[in-house]
Amino acid sequence: MLPSFLRGLLPLLAAAGLGLAGAPPATPPAHTFALAADQFLLDGKPFQMISGELHYPRIPREAWRQRLKMAKAMGLNTVGTYVFWNAHEPQPGRYDFAGNHDVAAFVRMAQEEGLWVVLRPSPYVCAEWEFGGYPYWLQNIPGLKVRSQEPQYVAAYRRYMQAVGKQLAPLQVNHGGPVLMVQVENEYGSYGADKEYLALNKKLFEEAGFDGLLYTCDPVKDVANGHLPGLLPAVNGTDKPGQIRQLVRANHGGQGPYYVAEWYPAWFDWWGTQHHTVPAAKYSPGLDSVLKAGMSINMYMFHGGTTRGFMNGANYKGDGTAYEPQISSYDYDAPLDEAGNATLKFLAFRSVIAKYRPAGQPLPPVPAPRPSVALPALSLTRALSLLDRLPAPVASATPLTFEALKQAYGYVLYRATVPGGSPQTLKITDLRDYAVVLLNGRRVGSLDRRLRQDSLRLALPAGPVQLDILVENMGRINFGKYLLENNKGITRSVRLGGKEVRGWQMFGLPFDQAPVVPNASAAVPTADGSPVLRAATFSVAQPADTYLDMRQWGKGVVWVNGHHLGRYWAIGPQQTLYVPAEWLKKGANDIAVLELLKPQQARVAFLNHPILSELQPAAGSSQP
Repeated sequence: MLPSFLRGLLPLLAAAGLGLAGAPPATPPAHTFALAADQFLLDGKPFQMISGELHYPRIPREAWRQRLKMAKAMGLNTVGTYVFWNAHEPQPGRYDFAGNHDVAAFVRMAQEEGLWVVLRPSPYVCAEWEFGGYPYWLQNIPGLKVRSQEPQYVAAYRRYMQAVGKQLAPLQVNHGGPVLMVQVENEYGSYGADKEYLALNKKLFEEAGFDGLLYTCDPVKDVANGHLPGLLPAVNGTDKPGQIRQLVRANHGGQGPYYVAEWYPAWFDWWGTQHHTVPAAKYSPGLDSVLKAGMSINMYMFHGGTTRGFMNGANYKGDGTAYEPQISSYDYDAPLDEAGNATLKFLAFRSVIAKYRPAGQPLPPVPAPRPSVALPALSLTRALSLLDRLPAPVASATPLTFEALKQAYGYVLYRATVPGGSPQTLKITDLRDYAVVLLNGRRVGSLDRRLRQDSLRLALPAGPVQLDILVENMGRINFGKYLLENNKGITRSVRLGGKEVRGWQMFGLPFDQAPVVPNASAAVPTADGSPVLRAATFSVAQPADTYLDMRQWGKGVVWVNGHHLGRYWAIGPQQTLYVPAEWLKKGANDIAVLELLKPQQARVAFLNHPILSELQPAAGSSQP
């Protein structure tokens, strides 16, 4: 028999996740979560989900808990998240569920903070995310068609869902976890109406171990197309109880319950357009009406965070419309800002939610804002021409796409030798998405898919000329029918003076790791305007949030201590890059910058606040 003092410690040890040698770990109790005619039932009692969306890859893992505590402080009892296929299977059969991609750890942490979870693990997420969440390599399989019953797609989908199920199926509420519901597909009604395909999705989820409550979600006008008979049809983009009730009942046997899976209190941004903001006063009444009606709701987004690396998506509708790559900040004008601080919208929504709290359960206090500082301006003293750090090339008679090179993101430098001595027009057919053009190492211009640019008049010097075209993947389309036309790079041909250029070398520059810039013994020449890598080491006395002010720079990306912070582009509206305190160190820190357009720029300033609403249209040009 255990001594009495040890018996008293057992509950504390179990709560801390500890145990005595040989003692089995405590298992969380299983719950039931079910549908009634007009409400959800948690353990047989009515339950109203007041939920907010936040995405684990968009938040530093070290800050997950702080963001979840902020969710509780606003009055949320549930959080929602997508699961991102291209984050978890970057190459076929190579799975990544570690670090910032440890979605199971995120879900368990939500449970530790007293939050339930709505899980959205469908392969397609949209989410202003690269390729809508699909891994780039699906495009290398001839005949594969996403969001269909095409066998190769289904096989890849099945393998992925099996891997996801191993991570997350044990965390469903009926197994003792916090996952109340799992979403099948994602707004499929906006894309198609194949009920057999939706049924196949359901089957794949069940095979992967998702044996709890499944549901679908679609915008108001697409619910009939996207719901699967037998599953709860959630509604997106409305806060009108009458409309919600009518749509759900029409597609669910004349009854509820009622769930708004995506309620938009703001919107996202793309390069070269105004920052989107929506005042809280415009949406607080709608939130109040839904909660007063006893309906459940998930705000998209509660906290956007940052789309770091090269993972932003893009919109493109065809028919002559512009290509719209999204910015790296996913601030979204959400209730919780990019750095995880409460906004006026947070406080307004909190006051609405407080009206519907159970008796005797006051809201927790709102945590103080995270400290932020403006560090001293910094000179990037180490430099290297990008053209001096090229890897071994791949040779081909015609240009190869990123996909053919088995490269997901970043840049590819295309190089050919062409005859000079006369002015010629360079034409790139189907450039995707942005190109810096150089002759004999000197920058002569740029081409931008957003602006439908595909041609450039060149003054070719005499003799053989080295033609370099540095192409950036600015983000694959994440919504609509053009999901199936998402190859990157030079996707068709290059012509000079009307003649096809052949005989190419291609240098892959994925920058999936921070570049190493050694101490330079001599200054890098910048008069030729060619892209440059710059780096420095700087000291931090006490880590705190800060923002890199990139307004004097041109276009590129930044790494701090190996973390890819995202893209910057002087055209705006985003002019700063958020540097989380969790990714800074007391003492020495490293910064590296890839600059495409202003190689002479060597000084970077810091701010204690973001700038997300400043447009400088002319600043993004690379014309010498």
